Amino acid sequence: MWIAIVGSLVACGSGPRRVVVEEATPPTLAAPVARPVDAAPRASGGLAGAPDTPSPQKFYRSRWVPVSWNELPGWQEDDLSDAWNAWLQNCERPGPLFAPLCRQVKQLLLADNQDKRLWLMSHLQPYRIESLDGNPDGLLTSYYEPLMEASALMRPGFEVPLYAPPEALQLAKRAGQPWLTRQQIDTLPEAKDALRGKEVAWLADPVDALVLHIQGSGRVRITDADGRTRVVRLAYAASNDQPYASVGRWLLDRGLVRDASWPGIKAWISATQVSNPRLVQEMLWSNPRYVFFRPETRTDKDADLGPRGAQGVPLTAGRSVAVDKDSIPYATPLWLTSAGPNGNLQRLVFAQDTGSAIVGAVRADYFAGTGAQAGDFAGRMKQGLRLWVLWPK
Repeated sequence: MWIAIVGSLVACGSGPRRVVVEEATPPTLAAPVARPVDAAPRASGGLAGAPDTPSPQKFYRSRWVPVSWNELPGWQEDDLSDAWNAWLQNCERPGPLFAPLCRQVKQLLLADNQDKRLWLMSHLQPYRIESLDGNPDGLLTSYYEPLMEASALMRPGFEVPLYAPPEALQLAKRAGQPWLTRQQIDTLPEAKDALRGKEVAWLADPVDALVLHIQGSGRVRITDADGRTRVVRLAYAASNDQPYASVGRWLLDRGLVRDASWPGIKAWISATQVSNPRLVQEMLWSNPRYVFFRPETRTDKDADLGPRGAQGVPLTAGRSVAVDKDSIPYATPLWLTSAGPNGNLQRLVFAQDTGSAIVGAVRADYFAGTGAQAGDFAGRMKQGLRLWVLWPK
């Protein structure tokens, strides 16, 4: 069936022009063009095309400028097989606007890259994303799913708890109030009482717990009393609704580090933990936000899948990004380009997650995958970004 679909596309034209971009050269794009306010679609604040999409006249955090496919750096070079697997995940919850495309997306699974590209160009229109003042330049960071050693019970060497949401947190949310800060949770007797019995796992290091809280989900490898090991995925369940604060910024502002990447932060902790443990504790408490988790049953089928993002579908390493949902709707395919010392990326990705620190029109957090290698990549990623929405015609 997909052969017939692609064949009709090929018959309609001579194919796209080839765009060549030097790998080490940051992309240079045309200046923003003026357009009428209603000349392009706007962000929905939810799933693309959802019935409760706000009025187009409402204020959003992005504007979209229609462009030709030739403007997308590296468009002809991307291996779309990985991207297609992410799109299949996207089709679990695509929203009304992209749902009609899912049947053909599935039919094109075994098609080659050029056939997939021709189909995309036939069905979608690219729009350059800009801030409301017309700036197309933004910021790319990265996140990952940690994999850590843990214990099901508190025991020597594993004394740092991870919690499920307590009833007191639910009461605060119903009242529209934030719950206790990270420092209060660690120190107040009433917090200890509220959290008793809510432990889902125990870690060896409070810094590892902070990493899990910042990433929002992760996996823990638990060794049971009989010596057998099992991996448990801890999904995001709730937060204390306190504001997120960067521990890297806290260290930079005090002149304690020059490198605020996670490798740099870990190096500072290793050098300081013995000589000044109270300073390390102060750093941990500088981020008042605290995350609670929900254990998920892991099956062989989903072992290779990422955690579920805010869209409600499993994330795909290298193909899923977190965005500001008031600038870009969930389920939207995007063309991403970012060049810098941490890597050169030009690829098709999908808006499938969000985060408290991901705010702004041209802003994305790139899902790097699971485990230490993904963590090393994510910890170093902070560089310029340009984005294009690929919107149904």
